[in-house]
Amino acid sequence: MPGSPGSATTLLAIGGIAPRINPAAFVAAGARLIGDVEIGPDASIWYNCVVRADVNRIRIGARSNIQDGSVIHCDSAKPGRPAGFPTLIGEDVLIGHLAMVHGCVLHDRAFVGLGAIVMDGCEIEGEAMLAAGAMLTPGKVIRSGELWAGRPAKLLRRLSSDELAAHRAGVEHYVQLARAHRAAGPDASVQAAS
Repeated sequence: MPGSPGSATTLLAIGGIAPRINPAAFVAAGARLIGDVEIGPDASIWYNCVVRADVNRIRIGARSNIQDGSVIHCDSAKPGRPAGFPTLIGEDVLIGHLAMVHGCVLHDRAFVGLGAIVMDGCEIEGEAMLAAGAMLTPGKVIRSGELWAGRPAKLLRRLSSDELAAHRAGVEHYVQLARAHRAAGPDASVQAAS
């Protein structure tokens, strides 16, 4: 449970809004979930991730995974942008280790590579990928089937059917891996009612 001895996971309410975690989700020890966060079933938030929804909302859909050390934040309201930029992560999304995802939309089956950065107002459509180490600058859109790479990121090529199949397999792999970590014991995860 949150705050129990041995649990280094933090769940923090901001402005009276606490994270809401589906009971079937996995949140690893050391993760920090703050504010208006919703996490869907079989989603996984891995070790030492920060998911901070203190100035807007963050939604993470079913079976999506946020891998170790990643930071998920959102953007507050500003003049000319009264709604700010929430961070909306769909279902079956893969986010690699040490990624930074800020005020953007990742549609169902999007993929963000290791150490990549997704900035405000960006969108990554379903079955599209931002390569490892890439930086998607504000307002850019990666269309379905595209692979973007570089800093700043640009279209590199179309993804192959084998690559798309591997991404789908990666989602299922992380669902199973999260179940194995949860079964490892109470120090591996924290569970909270939705």
